[in-house]
Amino acid sequence: MFSSKTVFRGSAAAPAAVAALLGLGAGSANAAGWPPLEPGARVYAGTDGSGTATTVDLDDLGTCHTLAAPARSVQVANGSTSVVLYSGAGCTGAVPWATGSLAQSDTPWAMRSYRVVPA
Repeated sequence: MFSSKTVFRGSAAAPAAVAALLGLGAGSANAAGWPPLEPGARVYAGTDGSGTATTVDLDDLGTCHTLAAPARSVQVANGSTSVVLYSGAGCTGAVPWATGSLAQSDTPWAMRSYRVVPA
């Protein structure tokens, strides 16, 4: 059986825990130096969203795009599409790597091409 004291303590602790977790997440993102997450998708030549940015056309589903410079990180903020990256030009390579529809990540290796797919 729950007492009003128990409920009050739990209610007071929950906002503090959420605030602490949000603070940790924001601190990590700022420390890493990522650009602000904006709608759309971008691939970056450097890690942590650094270097030259290439905007991904999220409306161009299925078309392979070879990058001028290999990508080392990616940001995606879209509810219906994701990006599949490939280590070789022309969407080739042994192991493709896919984002979700909301992602901010370094890639496991240099990526030379990509295509947009439904999420």
